[in-house]
Amino acid sequence: MTDITGLRSIDRKELLRIPQEPVPKQSPEERIQNFNEVYQGYNEETVIIEAARCIQCPEPQPCVLACPIHNDIPLALWHTAGGDFIEGYKAYRLTSTLSEVCGRVCPQELLCQGACVVGAHGELPVFIGKVEAFLADYVRSRGGLNLKPLPPTGRTVAIVGAGPAGLHAGELLAIKGHSVDIYDAWPKPGGLLVYGIPGFKLEKDKIDALIKRIENVGVRFIGNTRINDPGQPSVDDLMEDYDAVLLAIGAGITATMGTEGEDLPGVWQSVPFLVATNLPASELPRDFPIPDVKGKKVVVVGGGDTGSDCVRSAVRAGGAEVTLSYRRTEAEMPGRVEDRGFAREEGVNYEFLTQPVRFIPGEDGSVAQIEIRRMELGEPDSSGRRRPVPIEGSEFIMDADMIVLSIGFWPDEDFVKSVEGMDIKRWGEIKVDPDTAMTSRTGLWAAGDAVNGADLVVTAMAGAQSAALSMDRYLQALTEEYHMLQVSSRISSLR
Repeated sequence: MTDITGLRSIDRKELLRIPQEPVPKQSPEERIQNFNEVYQGYNEETVIIEAARCIQCPEPQPCVLACPIHNDIPLALWHTAGGDFIEGYKAYRLTSTLSEVCGRVCPQELLCQGACVVGAHGELPVFIGKVEAFLADYVRSRGGLNLKPLPPTGRTVAIVGAGPAGLHAGELLAIKGHSVDIYDAWPKPGGLLVYGIPGFKLEKDKIDALIKRIENVGVRFIGNTRINDPGQPSVDDLMEDYDAVLLAIGAGITATMGTEGEDLPGVWQSVPFLVATNLPASELPRDFPIPDVKGKKVVVVGGGDTGSDCVRSAVRAGGAEVTLSYRRTEAEMPGRVEDRGFAREEGVNYEFLTQPVRFIPGEDGSVAQIEIRRMELGEPDSSGRRRPVPIEGSEFIMDADMIVLSIGFWPDEDFVKSVEGMDIKRWGEIKVDPDTAMTSRTGLWAAGDAVNGADLVVTAMAGAQSAALSMDRYLQALTEEYHMLQVSSRISSLR
C-alpha cells in the first residue's frame, strides 16, 4: 500500500466539520416509473468536496481493513480531493477491476464506510461507494484506461461462470498474458450483474461497457453453454483442453419452502422474476416465462437484499399492491437498510413476524390467497438472531395474485458432485485451499459463491483474486518447465 501520510499538512479537526455531500436522487414518484438508478451521482465539484472529508488516517486505515479486497481507499480519496480522478481510479485498480459495480452494490455501510473514522466523530462517514462509482464512470466516459496485457504466455485458462468472480479473475489473468475463455449458461456475460441485480441499483450499460473492456484485453465469452449438461462440454473436457480451469458458478439454486401450493401457477422464484421484469424480452433466453404483474397484488417472501429487489421491481412492473413478508422483525433483516427505506418510499408494505403456511388456488387453479401465521421471537439460533417461533391459532388469510419466493440460494450440488476428485462441503460448497483457492484436484480452482455460499460481490472478488494469483503462478511454472524441457531436448539432440 502506498504511504500518502505527510504529503500535505492536514487539519483533521477542520475536515471533520465538513458535512457529508448529498448525492442527487430520483424522487420516489419519478423512479417508480423507470428502472434507472436511484442515485444520479456526484459531479466533479461535489465529489472533490466529499473526497476531501477523508482525514487520511495513519496505517492501518480502518476502511482498508474492512474492505474484503483491501482497496487503498485513502489513496483514491487523496487523488480525488485534488481533482485527479484518473489517478483516483487507478488507486482502486490496484486491487479491483469492478469499481463500477462495487461502488453501487457493495454494502459500504457495513464495510469500508461503516469503519470510516469520520463517522465515529459525530459526522456521517465519507460516502466512499459514491466516490468510487463516480471515478469508474469518469474514466469510462473518457474512453477508459489503455490496458495492455503482457506478451502472450501460450497458456490457456477456462473459467466456468461469467459473474463477478469469473469476470474479475478473467481480466486479471488476461492482463498477465494468458488466453482466457469464460463459459456461461446465460446468453450474455455478467451473471447476477445482468440477470440478478435490477437496473435501479446497477444500470445495464455499465455492465455492457465492463464486458467490452474485458473483451478488449483478450477474454473470450462463450454463452448458452451449461458445463456438465448432456451434449455440453464437461469439466473433464475443459481440464483436458486448457492448462487451468476455474469454477466460478455462483450459488444459483433457489431454496424452496416445502409449503403446500408452492408449485401453483403464479408462485415465482426470485431469480426468474427479477430476470423477466428487469430485462427486455429480446435479451431473455428463448421461451423464458414473463410474469404479468400489472394491477396484481404481489407478496414477496424473504427479507434479504433479493427480497428488496423483488418488491421494488414489482412496483416498477405495475403491481397494484406490493407486500413483503418476513418471519422475524426488521431488526433481524439481513438486507440493506437503505433499500428498505427506498422500498417504503415507493409504496411497499411490510408484514413482519409472519410466515406463509400454504398457498391457496383460486377457481382458475392459480394462486389467489396465502394462509399466514404470526410469529414471535424466541432464543437466538446459530446465526445469533432470535429464532422465529409460531404463535398457535394466529393464522390469517391474505389475498395475493402473485407470490415471489426469495428465501435463499445454494450452490449447484448436482454440478459439484459430478466433478470427479473434487471435495465439497456439507451444503454443496466447493472445498478449496484457503491460500491458493485450488480445489482438491490439481489444476482446478474455485471461487465466489460456489465456495462461500451466497454472499457479496466483493467477497466473490476476494476469492477470485486469490485464485487468479495462484493460477498465474501455476501457469508460469508450467511455462518455465516447458522451456527447460525444450532446452534439455535441444542439448540431447546435439550429443
